[in-house]
Amino acid sequence: MGGSSTRPGENPLTQLSPAQLRRRTSVKWRLHPEDVLPLWVAEMDVPLAPPVAEALRRAIDLGDTGYPHGTAYAEALGEFAARRWGWTDFRVEHTALVPDVMLGVVEVLRLVTGPGDAVVVCSPVYPPFYAFVSHAGRRVIEAPLGPDLRLDPAALDEAFRAARAHGRRPAFLLCNPHNPTGVVHRRDELEMVAELADRHGLRVISDEIHAPLALPGARFVPYLTVAGAENAFALASASKAWNLAGLKAALAVAGPRAAADLRRMPEEVGHGPSHLGILAHTAALRAGEPWLDLLLDGLAANRTLLAELLARHLPAVGHRPPEGTYLAWLDCTALGVPTEAHGDGPGVASDLAGPARMFLDRARVALSSGHVFGTGGTGFVRLNFATSPDLLTEAVIRMGQAAAAYQAKE
Repeated sequence: MGGSSTRPGENPLTQLSPAQLRRRTSVKWRLHPEDVLPLWVAEMDVPLAPPVAEALRRAIDLGDTGYPHGTAYAEALGEFAARRWGWTDFRVEHTALVPDVMLGVVEVLRLVTGPGDAVVVCSPVYPPFYAFVSHAGRRVIEAPLGPDLRLDPAALDEAFRAARAHGRRPAFLLCNPHNPTGVVHRRDELEMVAELADRHGLRVISDEIHAPLALPGARFVPYLTVAGAENAFALASASKAWNLAGLKAALAVAGPRAAADLRRMPEEVGHGPSHLGILAHTAALRAGEPWLDLLLDGLAANRTLLAELLARHLPAVGHRPPEGTYLAWLDCTALGVPTEAHGDGPGVASDLAGPARMFLDRARVALSSGHVFGTGGTGFVRLNFATSPDLLTEAVIRMGQAAAAYQAKE
């Protein structure tokens, strides 16, 4: 299993060559031809953390591939949350297993909203927020982020009023930290959300899948630790921080006044996560912090490198270094690329338009197209910098050359 787990003490982002990565069969490295550098979907170019690899090997050697049992995953999350974020009143009995974060969001929405009710999201935001909410029969109302890409109290207040007027049981789907901007919400911002939600009667559901990925200079605040969030929910997973998207498992966590709602979740929802997924996520949370710290150091270095590369090769592109995640939100509107898109609107992740289409066609670099992130996304691209410094450098150089050639031709 050479190259399948990280060498101790080394940056996980520098350990796999492009040739090794192209042997992978997941979507990041297989959707596009081999000449394309894929910096789009939120998969990292890292080997498995050793504790995760060991847990999976042990299960395979034992033939331990049956049905999951017990609360080890929730216990591991509680222990991790106490160490990492000071969340000391985490209650294992206030959790439920769900297949993954977005399916967990849908199941929680079914508990606290009804068909046709409104769900507020802060655009631009992760495209499945639109698709999953709409497919569940709920109506999306946008509360756009402010010019600084942070939560806008006035926009939230207006959207919460509209949501309350539209339906009987509205909700707010919070992205914490925010995808695609990489903003890590401060405690005062979350307290503002809780106060507004209480005033307007909305239930808050916080997607915290990127929570372990707060970068140096920022501190993640679990929404359920904020005063006023007692009737809210959070969705958590080790998926993004340890690159476990293919090992499905997540947890829904209820505040103390939402625990009775969570107990109404149908039993069959907990049958979705795989036993191997639960073992992997539990191992990551219990024993994967040394690896995570190495990763965060590597991501912080890549964040700095990306800013330097953009300043040198794409000076017209606007960029605010993210506080968390491994996603950079790039304002390419000054490049003058037409932004017309054809598709079904926000959330259509297969639709590529504007700068993302230009960079794919002319630079052979795959990025996420901004328009699928909703209002405020047109003319932007999302770049995944969880890759090697060499690959990141090559990608931005290619993008700079393509932008220069495009502007010269136009």
